[in-house]
Amino acid sequence: MQALVVDKPEAGQTARAAFRDLAESELPDGEVLVRVSHSTVNYKDGLAVTGRAPVVRRFPMVPGIDLVGVVEASSSPAVKPGDAVLANGWGMGETHPGAYAPKARVKPEWLVPLPAGMAPEEAAAIGTAGYTAMLCVMALERHGLTPDRGPVLVTGAAGGVGSVTIALLSALGWYVAASTGRPEEQGYLESLGAKEIVPRDRYAGGAARPLGKEVWAAAVDTVGSKTLAGLLTEIRYGGAVAACGLAQGMDLPASVAPFILRGVALLGVDSVMAPRALRLEAWSRLAQQLDRGKLRAMTTTIGLRQVPETAEAILAGRVRGRVVVEIGG
Repeated sequence: MQALVVDKPEAGQTARAAFRDLAESELPDGEVLVRVSHSTVNYKDGLAVTGRAPVVRRFPMVPGIDLVGVVEASSSPAVKPGDAVLANGWGMGETHPGAYAPKARVKPEWLVPLPAGMAPEEAAAIGTAGYTAMLCVMALERHGLTPDRGPVLVTGAAGGVGSVTIALLSALGWYVAASTGRPEEQGYLESLGAKEIVPRDRYAGGAARPLGKEVWAAAVDTVGSKTLAGLLTEIRYGGAVAACGLAQGMDLPASVAPFILRGVALLGVDSVMAPRALRLEAWSRLAQQLDRGKLRAMTTTIGLRQVPETAEAILAGRVRGRVVVEIGG
């Protein structure tokens, strides 16, 4: 079967993915064999495919952190052949072969049943980005934040996580502001539910002072680094930021002032190793609360052969919303 594979680079070279024949026997041991129908291209996939960061930690490696398909064979009582399933994270595409191949062998506990009434391509369109967006919403809710507390800001708004977050928060009644460096996407962001567009430059340079004007009751940050540091200075007393991304960097050049003078909370959101119960709750809510029309509007579909060029585009900030990959084969 044809797969996109990252092989170990020669000394001094950068690992990059290339298409080659992959035998089923090359797949790792596992209790469940899935015939993959769809995957996606996320920022992490872009890093893995291009070799821009050491995402891949075992070679050879099939990238693709999102998997949607049908169980072909199983030795586990938890799943049976014919089950429609999905999986997100768990090290797929990093330490365990992922979804850029027609088949994948995985652990049964990684699999979530495809929600009733949800098409495989819709589950792929949601993918890690949408599932992470819901985890962020749930984190804000667990902190006690509700729409009546005030406006919420979403950074990296035109990306995958940002797009789904806007749609979800808008549907839940929040006044949503969208931070983006792409002013041409204003119409798109407003169609998802954004009521206000905030230029990316407002926060990209970091925090000008330890505390700024109290503006946002809550925020979902997909960027990290200076953007997150600047954003924290404008969170209202008792508010919180759900942080799930590091596109700008892993550092946080911030002051403790927002935390100790305004009681602001920084809520870390991890989607890769999130427990199964949390995943099931997130996917159940996505099936019920995410507007499918908005999901279609933010989604582009490509074939597996287009993944390398799309990986370059997503790292360059040229990809809007979600990209579904039709695997087939």
